[in-house]
Amino acid sequence: QLQLVESGGDLVQAGGSLRLSCASSALIFDDYAMGWFRQAPGKEREEISCISWSGGMTYVAHFVKGRFSISRDNAKKTLYLQMDSLKVEDTAMYYCAADRYCDSDRGIGGDKRVWGQGTQVTVSS
Repeated sequence: QLQLVESGGDLVQAGGSLRLSCASSALIFDDYAMGWFRQAPGKEREEISCISWSGGMTYVAHFVKGRFSISRDNAKKTLYLQMDSLKVEDTAMYYCAADRYCDSDRGIGGDKRVWGQGTQVTVSS
């Protein structure tokens, strides 16, 4: 069964940068579209970005556009989220997910959703 393990979360000052990674145990990583979500305390989980299996299609939520970028290395079976110009409101648990497809307007979708366990990002003022 596919397993996803996130890493890279940390405490960082506002304006700083972090790069999150999500390592996959999938035999064939490029069978999956991949995405990043986050959930802050007391709030619903929200999708940040997704990327198709080839990397040719991406979705980026408006509230991180221009600051966060998603990428993947299929040879390393790893998904990345580069986060720049971090804000206090970016503080949340960040999760990666795998599924069937990434749509540039609607985000990640499908019927084989798998979640990682999450990595904490805390941005201080």
